[in-house]
Amino acid sequence: MQPTATVLVYSDDSNTRAQVRLATGRRPAPDVPVVRYVECATPAAVLAELDKGGIDVCVLDGEAVPMGGMGVCRQIKDEVFACPPVLLLIGRPQDAWLATWSRADAAVTLPVEPVEFASALASLLRRRNLTSA
Repeated sequence: MQPTATVLVYSDDSNTRAQVRLATGRRPAPDVPVVRYVECATPAAVLAELDKGGIDVCVLDGEAVPMGGMGVCRQIKDEVFACPPVLLLIGRPQDAWLATWSRADAAVTLPVEPVEFASALASLLRRRNLTSA
């Protein structure tokens, strides 16, 4: 049985969640596990899933409504013990400083560019694998 990585994807927009799934495919890089997705459309659902445990990386949409991924990121970094790494989807490259403020581990711009996104996600999965070993 292959190991899997669980990736939480938060966006109020189902198209954005689909872009993330399509950009990643089953595996973002050959040296990381197959990815299983947990999709959330509300901040409350994100917190509930993180409370259950087992999330390896969070992908948060900075443009989500009513609470953007930057606010969700800052909240979970403050409130969730051993918070998984966060990949933030930002609207413009100029918003990178806000991603830093939110304490995101990485950021990529929307719309999702598959190679850039898969590379960033694989990097966070590798780091998570090294820290949990």
